[in-house]
Amino acid sequence: MTPAISRIQPVASSWQLSVAPMMDWTDRHCRYFHRLLSPRARLYTEMVTSAALVRGGQLRLLEHSQQEHPVALQLGGSDPGELAQAACLGAAAGYDEINLNVGCPSDRVQSGRFGACLMYEPALVGDCVKAMRDAVSVPVTVKCRIGVDDQDDYAGLQHFTEIMLDAGVEVLVVHARKAWLKGLSPKENREIPPLDYERVYRLKREFPALVVVINGGITSVAEVQTHLAQLDGVMLGRAAYHDPWLLARLEHALHGEALPSRDEVLRHMRPYVEAELARGTALKHVSRHLLGLYQGEPGARAFRRTISEGAHLPGVGWNLLEQAQKSCLLAA
Repeated sequence: MTPAISRIQPVASSWQLSVAPMMDWTDRHCRYFHRLLSPRARLYTEMVTSAALVRGGQLRLLEHSQQEHPVALQLGGSDPGELAQAACLGAAAGYDEINLNVGCPSDRVQSGRFGACLMYEPALVGDCVKAMRDAVSVPVTVKCRIGVDDQDDYAGLQHFTEIMLDAGVEVLVVHARKAWLKGLSPKENREIPPLDYERVYRLKREFPALVVVINGGITSVAEVQTHLAQLDGVMLGRAAYHDPWLLARLEHALHGEALPSRDEVLRHMRPYVEAELARGTALKHVSRHLLGLYQGEPGARAFRRTISEGAHLPGVGWNLLEQAQKSCLLAA
């Protein structure tokens, strides 16, 4: 096993590089795969609602492996007491950080009075953060937008940040787009509102003690390095999912980590995949996260096609991934 693969106990105090919480994508299988590519990146769960944990008793949503650390639990909610209980459950489950979602603009999230609509209620967000910080010893962080709807000036973000600081927030993750709560889908909210990186840079300049992590539209090593020249951290979203090799390239660029081969990373997924199959997990639930491993390489399409066409079949196992790897090599 090479050092790039075996180093799965990274320093837990750094927010220099992280992978965003993404619904339906950053589940425990995805996070295990991303950890093989990046020994240091901070990984985030999909958003879990506080109600699902506290009222619904869905503790299975907290399942994760020791290899994922440092790993953060993202919560959605707006009831301080309920969020405090959910944060306790997350901390007890071993998560290294509890993050509050104040950035998701979907109608479903808004109807539950959490996500980006809470940018309108910074005092309530502050109460939620205080309640969680009083309940747990791990860091409580916030992920927000630069604004919502007609909140389109720096003053709104500045005011929100001041309240977060008063509540004890030490790390703020900022998606550098505002969100439109009506009229745009979640996908459109990731693409249509213009990016304003300078507003996030200004925030760091004016609040130098605050750890500021930027998110939104970042797709390359060069862009990450540009942001890190002015900020404490960069959070990657869909770029890391669709082209996961970007995480390995960043480990190399930022820390001099030796690059393993993609074939090597795939081989190191085998024990995990076989253990999951043995416990009754269907291959498709793991393999879907691997589709981008050969992104940009000759044969990548054949790799994806072999997995996509076969992973749903009954009884399929690790041999399908070996076939996909061979298909990739033959098509190259």
